[in-house]
Amino acid sequence: MSIRALPLWYPEPVHNLSKKRLTKETNITEKQRYSKLTLRFVFSLSDIDWIINVTILILFISFVPILLLSLQETLIPSDMKTRRGLKKNNVVLRERELVNGNISLFLDTYKDGVHTYEFLKLYLVKARTPLERQANKETRELAEQIRTKRESELNHTQHGMIPPTRKKVAFFVFADNYISNYQKKDIRMVQGAIKRFKDFLDEEHPKLNQKTLKVDQLTSLMMIDFVQYLETRSVGEGAHGYYQRFKKVLRRAVAEGLINRMPTEGVRCETAEGLRKDILTNDEIAQIARTECQSDDVKRAFLFSCVTGLRFCDVNDLKFSDIDFGAERMTIDQNKTGKPVTIDLNRTALKLIGEQGDPEDNVFYLPSHTACNKTLKALVKRAGISKHITWHCARHSLAVNLLTLRGDDKPDIKTVSATLGHASLKHTEKYTRVVDELKKKAINSLPDYL
Repeated sequence: MSIRALPLWYPEPVHNLSKKRLTKETNITEKQRYSKLTLRFVFSLSDIDWIINVTILILFISFVPILLLSLQETLIPSDMKTRRGLKKNNVVLRERELVNGNISLFLDTYKDGVHTYEFLKLYLVKARTPLERQANKETRELAEQIRTKRESELNHTQHGMIPPTRKKVAFFVFADNYISNYQKKDIRMVQGAIKRFKDFLDEEHPKLNQKTLKVDQLTSLMMIDFVQYLETRSVGEGAHGYYQRFKKVLRRAVAEGLINRMPTEGVRCETAEGLRKDILTNDEIAQIARTECQSDDVKRAFLFSCVTGLRFCDVNDLKFSDIDFGAERMTIDQNKTGKPVTIDLNRTALKLIGEQGDPEDNVFYLPSHTACNKTLKALVKRAGISKHITWHCARHSLAVNLLTLRGDDKPDIKTVSATLGHASLKHTEKYTRVVDELKKKAINSLPDYL
């Protein structure tokens, strides 16, 4: 018996069946008849035709979504399409119609369940001419470029990687920008730290192009060498102070996503034990007071620091409103720590202040810190003192002179710490070691009696 191939969608009609076959099916119910017809229809197909028909059906079903997407791309104008980012972290370009009819473009960033918005200050106008339509097209393309950049930064940060655009930031350009926006009083130390790092690179890495040095090119080995460089060329706590300020810049770089971690991790710059700066005795301070100086304000301010322990930044900002002439004391907010300190004023300090002036006037009018130190250096030399004295030596001198007092007038370490405005006694303890060294030196200066 020959088997005739029938198309998948066209079963053989009932009226074409033979009379004999219909006679045999007389007693079959309607449901059974249709089931048998279905079986007959399936097995009436040849194997090859059945495979071809199924393949065509599968291909048709597969290409339907693609055809629909192509149709959608054709019907929707290109300037109305919106690109979306990842499902959990994405940046979407959105529009907002303004009162004047223009459209403002902004970015909707979704990260960790929180939406943030960035208005690009880019606008689409009602296009009436080809030039306006072209301008709108260029504006939208620019907004899309910004969106792509933001999404790249977001995705890289999410996976702990540095975005390519941030890797190109030069270190010294970043450092200069950081300093230009720095508001604290220790800006001079931050500038000094960056300058010393430049000097370090000039000496240790002369072939390195500083202009193109990227932030992520700073390594731990470079930081170890930099600390050694600071320790061999700084006096007292200078190395530690510059290193701490340098780390401030790197900490900011981490916060802005320029680097994942600080290259200074595990690299320490130990504070020198004791006090390595020179100090002035009471007799030497009196000798300076009797010596003429080219700047009377610089001389008075330095002597005022010797009897009050004020830092240069504090004495430079001191105003008459900070001084209570009735109680003979002053109260200031320290620039370094931001904490208030109250200091009693002795007769010498009151004489150096002079007559009470306008509350908003400065007590001392001083030039720059560098100019003051140059004047001070000349003053010390003229006074016949062969020591390396800077302005900060006045603060150290007060602490040591107080701790070396004899009799009932000698203050304890807590009183000295409060006078200097130290946040902890550990900062004051270094002066006690100096006193011990002075005592030992005094004992060793005695002649040999045997």
